[in-house]
Amino acid sequence: MSERKTLDERQQMTDLERLRHSTAHVMATAILRLWPDAQFAYGPPLENGFYYDFDMKHRITPDDFEKIEAEMRKVAKENQRFERKVISREEAKALAESGRLGGLSERPGNPSKFKLDLIDKIPEGEEISCFQNGDFIDLCAGPHVGSTAKTKHSKLMSVSSSFYMGDESKGQLQRLYGTAFPTKEELDQHLVRLEEAKKRDHRRLGRELHLFHIDEAVGQGLILWKPKGALVRRALQDFITQELDKQGYSQVFTPHIGKLDLYRTSGHFPYYQESQYPPIPERDILEKLADEDTSCATLVNGLNEGTYEGYMLKPMNCPHHIKIFASEHRSYRDLPVRLAEFGTVYRWEQSGELGGMTRVRGFTQDDAHLFCTPDQVAKELIGCLSLVKTVLTTLGMHDYRVRVGLRDPDDSKFTGDPEKWDQAEAACRAAAATLDVPFTEEAGEAAFYGPKIDFVVKDVIGRDWQLGTVQVDYVLPERFNLSYIGTDNAQHRPVMIHRAPFGSLERFTGLLIEHFEGKFPTWLAPEQVRVLPISDKTLEAAEEIVAKLANAGVRVAIDRSPDKIGAKIRNTRLERVPYMLVLGAREVEEGTVSVRHRDREELATMSVDQFITEITEEIKNRCL
Repeated sequence: MSERKTLDERQQMTDLERLRHSTAHVMATAILRLWPDAQFAYGPPLENGFYYDFDMKHRITPDDFEKIEAEMRKVAKENQRFERKVISREEAKALAESGRLGGLSERPGNPSKFKLDLIDKIPEGEEISCFQNGDFIDLCAGPHVGSTAKTKHSKLMSVSSSFYMGDESKGQLQRLYGTAFPTKEELDQHLVRLEEAKKRDHRRLGRELHLFHIDEAVGQGLILWKPKGALVRRALQDFITQELDKQGYSQVFTPHIGKLDLYRTSGHFPYYQESQYPPIPERDILEKLADEDTSCATLVNGLNEGTYEGYMLKPMNCPHHIKIFASEHRSYRDLPVRLAEFGTVYRWEQSGELGGMTRVRGFTQDDAHLFCTPDQVAKELIGCLSLVKTVLTTLGMHDYRVRVGLRDPDDSKFTGDPEKWDQAEAACRAAAATLDVPFTEEAGEAAFYGPKIDFVVKDVIGRDWQLGTVQVDYVLPERFNLSYIGTDNAQHRPVMIHRAPFGSLERFTGLLIEHFEGKFPTWLAPEQVRVLPISDKTLEAAEEIVAKLANAGVRVAIDRSPDKIGAKIRNTRLERVPYMLVLGAREVEEGTVSVRHRDREELATMSVDQFITEITEEIKNRCL
């Protein structure tokens, strides 16, 4: 049974989701044939497959997958029809009490405990349905494919622990993941992509290439950038900074915390409270409440309601940038004002949702906020989108789509004047239309303060990543009472544009590690050249070459190990260094180096000066 959906949501289920939902029932049937005591909770389709949560004595391991898959193939071959039945609440409870619901037969003394709870959660008056295939019957809203025969192209992927409804107090369950496709060819292609994804996993490569580290003593979701990773990050920052300078941005720096009232005014504190770190009370308040033996609940309520003052690790940079704008009197002649910052922000993510660099609790945005007149919005939006396109083009990410996130008028989280929203949404549509890329519009995907334009990039193995984003905001200038003096000598409200081409440096770097499989283009590589002396006799000459390359701005190292040259070349390739300069007695005598590339076997011999000319040109042009 999937997590309950509305009728509209069920009707919108795609054919692939329907297939995977049905395959989850086939998996449950197979497990019950092998372990009849299994108690099933729910199992929804996912973007890349499905899962089912269940409780039973036997602990599933990958060693069991082949046996379960063999039983699933039998169920598929039996061509069992998926039959829908509408039943009363009393009938549903009777089936669950007998253990028949979520089972193959009645199980006296072993009622379907999860199904009983799910039945109680169905609102009075709402239709209750179940689906049956063969002997297996389960509480389910559907829909399903016609028969189990359509589920034969499936594969079990992994097993993990879970909690019923995410509640740790309700005991631990097992969660078995699988996937399914309409054809064997599609399944095989998917499995190949998964293998490729494993090879490119940024967590493994980040560890092997010494790029970053996550330490429990520091905290989950908090990235320690190691020296090589820091060089990649600095190269990205230098790249975007050069582009910002061309567009007339001013760089600013702001603190990592701010007063709660700042975020109350912006709306971030009430709207994002669940995804923020707890407020930090002022020290004298803590001491006062400790003396009075006041409860933690009183302190929390006081901070939430504004009775007590406190601070917060900033979840967004925009309120700080707003205060910089508001710190001076502004004229229409000063606008647009473009403020940029590599600002670190903090979000509280559940530990189960964290993942290497791509889902973290502290991350640095290449953030900027533009303050402009209404007449300047269209031009500034196009400038922001142009910047995102420059980033993607430079990194060879040409396969992307554009998504315009709009408000849902029926959702109360979208605040502000509807007329201003209409203007902002129209501006986003017009700007997106200039990209010569098809774009979609998605209601409900806007930020609470305004619509946005997102770039969704497809990487080399077909995965989608939401990267650059640009947002138009009429709400925050109103909340903070921002103004400038117009041509009529009267005060006017500026429009604010939020934009972040990378999104976050952590997530973007994690993506790049996987996109390039750790083989960064030379301009991004933490080590661009390694000099490999064949023996100690050429070590002194090698060090002179290293100094010359370093003076030319090339990131270079030397292999001083006693290994033979074959081992040095192999190790350098494993570390994904773009270029190797092999230096033997002949090269020293001739004043040359033998140049190797990490991906090519061919060998070129040239002077050091010629190599420096060629590699510095490659770095300058950010060649791929």
